[in-house]
Parts: sequence; C-alpha cells; structure tokens
Amino acid sequence: MSQYDYLVVGAGLTGAVFANAARRAGKTCLVIDRRNHIAGNVYTKETEGINVHVYGAHIFHTSLKDVWEYVNRFAEFNNYVNSPVALYKGQTYNMPFNMNTFSKMWGVVTPAEARAKIDEQIAAEGIGEPENLEEQALSLVGRDIFERLVKGYTEKQWGRDCKDLPASIIKRLPCRFTYDNNYFNDRFQGIPMGGYTAMVERMLEGVDIRLNTEYRDLIAAEPDIADRIIYCGPIDDFYDFKLGKLEYRSLRFESEVLDEENHQGVAVVNYTEREVPWTRIIEHKHFEFGTQPKTVITREYPSDWKPGDEPYYPVNDARNEALYKQYAELAEGEGRVVFAGRLGGYKYYDMDKAIAAAFELVRAELKIEP
Repeated sequence: MSQYDYLVVGAGLTGAVFANAARRAGKTCLVIDRRNHIAGNVYTKETEGINVHVYGAHIFHTSLKDVWEYVNRFAEFNNYVNSPVALYKGQTYNMPFNMNTFSKMWGVVTPAEARAKIDEQIAAEGIGEPENLEEQALSLVGRDIFERLVKGYTEKQWGRDCKDLPASIIKRLPCRFTYDNNYFNDRFQGIPMGGYTAMVERMLEGVDIRLNTEYRDLIAAEPDIADRIIYCGPIDDFYDFKLGKLEYRSLRFESEVLDEENHQGVAVVNYTEREVPWTRIIEHKHFEFGTQPKTVITREYPSDWKPGDEPYYPVNDARNEALYKQYAELAEGEGRVVFAGRLGGYKYYDMDKAIAAAFELVRAELKIEP
C-alpha cells in the first residue's frame, strides 16, 4: 500500500495551495523540495530583523478577489504600493512611465503636452511593421524613453541586443498620463507582514514535509510512496531531457548588510544603463516600512541558464514552445503524475496567477473548493 494519497513535488505556492486543500479533504500528503527551505522563490529569510526576499522582489498584487481572500487566510498584508525608480546616467525617473517621468524628461506639464511629445518621436522613427524589439519599442514610446528606460534594461534581462530580440516580447509599453507612481493597476496589493515564508508555513500546517530531497532519489528508494503525484518541477527534467532542454533565463543575487538606516529610499531601483551589470537593487526593509538601524540590499544580475541553475524566466520562443508541446504530449500519458506550476507548465506566472491555476488543479483533482 502507498504511504500517502499524494506526493507534492515542490514546496512553493502551487504545491502549498494543493497540499493545504488535500489535507482539508482528508487526504494524506507529503511535500518534498530539493532546497533546504519551503516557499520556493517567494522564500524570505530574516536578516538584521528584515525579511529579505532571497530570490528577488515579490510584490503581491491581484485583481482576483478569491485569490486575495485566500492569501489573507494565512497572512495579514500591509498596504505597500510598488513605486520603483529607474536610474539612468545619474538621473532618476519614476516607473511606470507616467506624468512624473515625462515632466522630468521633457519639462512637460500636461497630459496633452506629453502625448504630443511621444507622438512626435514615434512619427520621427517612421517605422511601419516592427521587425524586432527595438523597432517595436520605438513605435510605441519613441526614442527618449526607449534609450533611457527600455534598451539597456531589456538587453541585460535577455542577454541580447534589442535588435536581436523578437518584437513580440514587448506587445505594449503602457504610458500613463497621470501623476501616479503606483506600478500596478490591480485592485489589491501588499506584502505579507512577517514575510512569505511564514505565510507558506501556515498553508502547510499539518502536512508532512521533507526538504533537501530530490524527486528522482525518493522515487528510486520508495517507488510506491504515493498514489498520485503533483509534480511542480521542470517537465523536461522529469523526462531526463530526452527530447531536448527547455531554455530559461536565470538570475544571480548579491546581498549585503549595510551599516546605515536607509540606502536608496525606495524598495526597488532599476538600473537601465547597459554598462551597469545589475538590473536592479532591492532594499528589503522598505517592503515592510522597516525602521531597523541597518539595511539589507540585493543586486540582481540576469544570467544565462544551464541545468543546475535555478530557472526563472522561460524563453517562450517558437523553438521552446514546440518542444514544450512535445513534452506536454508525453505528460498526457502519465497515469498518476499531474504536472503543475510554472516549471511543470513552462510558463511565467505572477504569484496570483500561480495560485489561481492551483485553484483549478484543486477543483479538478480533489473536487473541492480551495
């Protein structure tokens, strides 16, 4: 007999949502993770009394009321509003592109003046059908915004020149003609007080967990450990890459404690010059309005991905999408394995969309509401 009804591979948000529901449905469940901690990429670790976002900034935002009500079962969220700043050649600009940005860049005051300036620059480029990302961006926002706030950051993010990236990557670059620095338009936004790890701990209460555990090793040792498997790892890795490797972009982080109370005055500063090797600096205390005497900052460096690195952003080009479809066809033939999450489905998820997808998994697999 199997020891558990369900084995959940991955202790991130998808796995935690499912495991919580399985326990409430009266199912036995084991959650494993190859890392030495729960919470996946939303993991937070306390340093100097500050909840550090170890794998990069995670700001919870959603317009999905059921998702917002769900996460508030497990954490109290503060009223943090994401208002990042972009730094280019010693000048700061508000993000997203809004009237504060345009006023700083051109000295304009009214939305009509800003709109006219952007339209003038778009017309000057004379681009018909954009053939690459650079032409697409220029046809959306013009030369000044592209050169100062888009080009360098994007090239660092993807490791390629903008002329060598497909236009489809940037479908739109929203310009807001209001003096509003709120990055997100979603109705609900905030950071869980006490950090994401504490939130996921509450989601996993009463569930068996094994950390530092590789799926392949566990199944080799205990092949019948569970009747059903919810697999949130990379789908190509599950099949030993036998059809080829799906591509990702990865990230590298450098954190340090500074003996100062306030380093940059905001949680996130984007560095949009190509010559600056990191894309942004995160000052973690500002996510929770910290007043600690010291501060922790993290520099974020995009990097090429290779097996063994943490996969962050799927490269959803034609080659990778075709390869994923082949793996998905294999997955349809699996009897007891269900692939889930961003790695199982080879797609980028915001946190709320990951939770919403996990809701659908719960309904389909457990026949209950999450």
